[in-house]
This record gives sequence, C-alpha cells and structure tokens, in this order.
Amino acid sequence: MLDAAVRQHRSLEHLEHRPWPIPARGWIVGQTWEELLFAHWRVPTDVVREHVPAGLEIDEFDGSAWLGLTPFRVAGLRGRGLLPLPYLSSFLELNVRTYVTRDSKPGIWFFSLDASSRVAVEAARRTYKLPYFHARMSATKRGEWVEYDCSRLTESGRVFSGRYRPNGAVFHAEPGSLEWFLTERYCLYASDGGRLARAEIHHELWPLQPAEAEVDLTSISQLDLPGEPLVHFSRRQDVVIWPLEPLA
Repeated sequence: MLDAAVRQHRSLEHLEHRPWPIPARGWIVGQTWEELLFAHWRVPTDVVREHVPAGLEIDEFDGSAWLGLTPFRVAGLRGRGLLPLPYLSSFLELNVRTYVTRDSKPGIWFFSLDASSRVAVEAARRTYKLPYFHARMSATKRGEWVEYDCSRLTESGRVFSGRYRPNGAVFHAEPGSLEWFLTERYCLYASDGGRLARAEIHHELWPLQPAEAEVDLTSISQLDLPGEPLVHFSRRQDVVIWPLEPLA
C-alpha cells in the first residue's frame, strides 16, 4: 500500500505529456487502477447526444462518438497525506463512459460506475456527484486471463460478463491516434444538481497493450453496443484527482 502511495505522488514528476498544466491547488484523492480493460465501440453521435447534457460537446474521432466499458480493480485508494486503509482501499469497479469536451478540455462523461464497495459508492456520489451503483462483482485470474463479472444490485438485468488478457507488447499511444483519443484524458465531467462541474485528473502516459477479449454480456450499458469492441489492456496506472469544481 505504501508503494501505491509513493507511485501516485511521483506521477506528478512527469507532466510533459499533459495537454494543459495541472491545477495550482492540491489534489485530494489518490488511486491505483489494476488489470484494466478498455473495450470501445463506435456509436452514432446523435445516439450519444441524447444522454449527455447540452453544455458538453460530444468528442468525435473519425466522424463518430465512442462508448467505452472499463472493468478494473481499484487499489491504494486514499486521501492526500494519508495511507490507504486496509479493507477499504481496494475494490472492483466498472465504468461506462463516453468522451466530451468543454472549454478546450477534452474529458470523460460517465453514464454509470459500478463498484463492489458500498462505502466507495456512497463517498463518490457525495464527493464527485457521479452515478455510482453498488454491484456484485468478481475478477478471477486464470493465467493471463481476467474473468470479470458485474451485476448491479439495484437494477435487475444490468450486467457485464467477459474475460480478457494482454496480447502484445506495452506501448504508449501516439498523439492524434485513436488510442490517444480513447485513453489520454485528464478531466472528468459531472452534473451537480443540474449544474455542470469538472474534476481534473493526472496520470502518466497509459502503458497500453493490445488485448484479446471475449465479452458476453454488456447490458450494464444503457446504450446498445453492436458488434465486436476495440480492446486494449493496461496492467497498472497511478492517478491523482482534484476536487470537483462548478463550471461557469
């Protein structure tokens, strides 16, 4: 746990890849994300537009919006200046997301975030106004494969089931590439009582790998996801997050 805290702090030693400077005020939350799958589908922009507030512009790549499902494990969750707490700092999470921009800051809009920790769900809902849900979740390692299942407790039928593994060498996305568009995002957007807000994020460049995935159930998403996804894997990413701030 101490190693995770040190890595999170040291991520701030590498800022040259960022599209804008980090905030002057201090960050408040550190996290480490492990065994993460990026599964992305090309989705018509007008379909996504119906589910995103009007104050945000839908970000497109190659003429389309993109929707992602990202299952992973959170580890080393802590407040700034604190060490991770045993039993509370690690849990499973899966988010459903798309990509938006406001004030020349491309970021992430979350349709939903499911977590295996009820405490984390309640804290994130209060602190970051994000649509978190408590879910029954499991992630089992079988060799290099991660077998991942998620079932939302409050909404029957909202499930994800699949397995994935890395299938190639680690690389960093090239600026301007689709991989960069899908992963190198340094803020999130949320709605706080109908008013838009933004939280800044920092991490080093994503250590991506080509992946192999078998995705069986995706009804965790409120949008239909036709066809096979584009998939990438990342072993670990250390992250720090700033407070949510309302937008003018």
